[in-house]
Amino acid sequence: MSRKPSLAVVGATGAVGTVMLDILSTRTDVWGEIRLIASARSAGKKLICRGEELTVVALTPEAFDGIDVAMFDVPDEVSAEWAPIAVSRGAVVVDNSGAFRMDSDVPLIVPEVNPQETKNRPRGIISNPNCTTLSMIVAMGALHREYELKELVVSSYQAASGAGQSGIDSLRAQMSAVANSAVGDVARDVRTKISDFGPFPAPLALNVIPWAGSLKQDGYSSEELKVRNESRKILALPNLKVSVTCVRVPVITTHSLAVHAVFAKEPSRKGAQDILQNSAGVELVDDPENHIFPTPADVVGTDPTWVGRVRKSLDDPMALELFVCGDNLRKGAALNTAQIAELLAIEFTK
Repeated sequence: MSRKPSLAVVGATGAVGTVMLDILSTRTDVWGEIRLIASARSAGKKLICRGEELTVVALTPEAFDGIDVAMFDVPDEVSAEWAPIAVSRGAVVVDNSGAFRMDSDVPLIVPEVNPQETKNRPRGIISNPNCTTLSMIVAMGALHREYELKELVVSSYQAASGAGQSGIDSLRAQMSAVANSAVGDVARDVRTKISDFGPFPAPLALNVIPWAGSLKQDGYSSEELKVRNESRKILALPNLKVSVTCVRVPVITTHSLAVHAVFAKEPSRKGAQDILQNSAGVELVDDPENHIFPTPADVVGTDPTWVGRVRKSLDDPMALELFVCGDNLRKGAALNTAQIAELLAIEFTK
């Protein structure tokens, strides 16, 4: 009998790493040894995975010895330094950061869309897309297979957790600061009682911020360019027209997107609903007559991409409008990474 491959989780004590341990404990167990790796300050911590208490080890080159697959849930600069080291010690790396996503020698994988690309990894590294892209691309990949996508116009509504634990902590603190504001005082209190914006450029509580990420060329944010560039790479559509505006909203977890999608073949509302209803990784929730559609409160803690408000465009017969929600810490980060790693596990057991 073939042995089960070994797995390392790098960044096991972080926000995404914590979700990853839960996912590993609930999905089909395809792994032998699971080794938890984090910074030196976290070494020695005890964490539960698959019902076992595991001790976190420090991030060193030796930590990857004997590891077949290493999942990285760490900042870009840590992945950029340590992923090649892990590869040099014999591991295949699945990286959840942005360090390698647009590297032509590193595939960008969504298992429901382009699983075949996992075998094309000349650097020994596979990238996981950005959480905003992942919140929509499973649904768009399914529709693209039938109707041939030509253009996307996207507005995102991104949760505070997309900015990491500091984003969650900041939103909670801001909400506490204005929780008891009288109706007439809300706007004043947002301006005067919230002095610490945390990782955000403006107050997020009782507010929306038309910005997510860092400043890039021509006034675009890094999050907006990720949606454009990553969608093109995942779908193998280098000339796909993509217009994006990213907005931060006062939601703890789950990103939402309003999508206008233009296709080469004319779609129908019923046809699109049928495709989405029968696509892996998609949950169709679309009964607007009874006010049933996905919201972040419904989606948080779940794995699929939820889709609703599917409509034909009023002005373009080749276009659809839809609303998409996805838990940015699960499918948007940890789950997709785990699914990629599971594809690799199949290779090791053949």
